[in-house]
Amino acid sequence: MRVLLVEDDDGVADALTESLGGRGHVVTRAARGADALTRHGDADLLLLDLGLPDTDGLDVLRRIRQVSAVPVVVLTARDDERSVVSGLHLGADDYLTKPVRLAELLARMDAVARRARDSAALEVVRVADVEIDLAARRVLVGGTEVTLTTKEFGLLAVLADRPGTAVSRQQLMDEVWGDARLAVSRSLDVHLTQLRAKLNRPGLLTTIRGFGYRLGG
Repeated sequence: MRVLLVEDDDGVADALTESLGGRGHVVTRAARGADALTRHGDADLLLLDLGLPDTDGLDVLRRIRQVSAVPVVVLTARDDERSVVSGLHLGADDYLTKPVRLAELLARMDAVARRARDSAALEVVRVADVEIDLAARRVLVGGTEVTLTTKEFGLLAVLADRPGTAVSRQQLMDEVWGDARLAVSRSLDVHLTQLRAKLNRPGLLTTIRGFGYRLGG
């Protein structure tokens, strides 16, 4: 996988580049946010630090999301709830705090990438005026395309695979994060809130109290 590592700390960057490279990833390092904005198009996945010397990483994330759905995993020392929620709201596919265990980082990266490239389902699901093209990873609402992050589309795709059927929170986290044990429950809630806001179709995604969610009736 081609990984763009956006990290200004030389020691951290060198260690991650060596570790990820040893696992078969091709790592390119950017030390500034401005570099990330010009080079993200060549990457399969971004590892994004938030404490960058020229701009805040959250602003970098916001600007990337305006033009690209490339998977982004935030990897930062910021562990306060406000930063986590802001990162997920702005379109991060996952959020990890330093120091992170290499095995967990690799698992999270694989889970994010797997959902991003998973186009095994070839059907188009239609619920009311919402059209979900699972292969092309496109969503139309009332004929207008809606841009979703990788995680948002992943959640919608899992529900669209089973329209009208209740899907548990555990199953959603297993399929979208790769392993529910690696997911953060509030991350699921944040992404679903954002998904509902973007679709702007009240009643399309139904909450099944104490269990999970359902797409359509």
